[in-house]
Amino acid sequence: MARLSSELQRFFFEVEQPSQVRLADILLLAKERIFGFLFVVLSLPSALPVPAPGYSTPFGILIFLLAIQLIVGSKTPWLPQRMVNHSIKLETVQGFLKAGIPWLQRIEAIARPRLIHICTTLAGRVTIGCTIALMGISMMIPIPGTNTLPAMGIFVTGFGLLEDDGAISLGGLVLCLMGGILTTSILIGLIWGGSSLLDYIKTLLGR
Repeated sequence: MARLSSELQRFFFEVEQPSQVRLADILLLAKERIFGFLFVVLSLPSALPVPAPGYSTPFGILIFLLAIQLIVGSKTPWLPQRMVNHSIKLETVQGFLKAGIPWLQRIEAIARPRLIHICTTLAGRVTIGCTIALMGISMMIPIPGTNTLPAMGIFVTGFGLLEDDGAISLGGLVLCLMGGILTTSILIGLIWGGSSLLDYIKTLLGR
């Protein structure tokens, strides 16, 4: 099976595509790797150190829905047709992929099937699903600092799921834990510090 980075490179840069693409078009690349594939693709815009305004909340909702389905043992994911058929500019997708494919290739270089029970057993998939669901909720919060690290955790965990690499998924779960701690700290800080702390976070992240 071709590496995800190669498939994305071919689909979006080597094959002629319309000026608008849909998530439904991208799903054709997933095959049986659907859950891991979707977690990687949907978290990518927010996980990258590039601006992704407007994507964290809707993609966070989709990630949360997928995580719940992973928990209950669904084999084929369900997504709202309105979101699946929503059009995105091709050049926007290409911009994210230009920044994201090199990261994918770095992870692919070390990925291989190992500790596969983490990705394939009920206990492992429930643990991954619960953790990703919480990170999806964090991505929905429209507050600076609550998106990037949780999205990175989802990206790495989903990639491990995609490749049946439990070691990589474990690394992703650690990132998710760190993201959860950061989000919780920010929310607690806002409760105590109010809007002045939010302004400080915006200034800090804008540097």
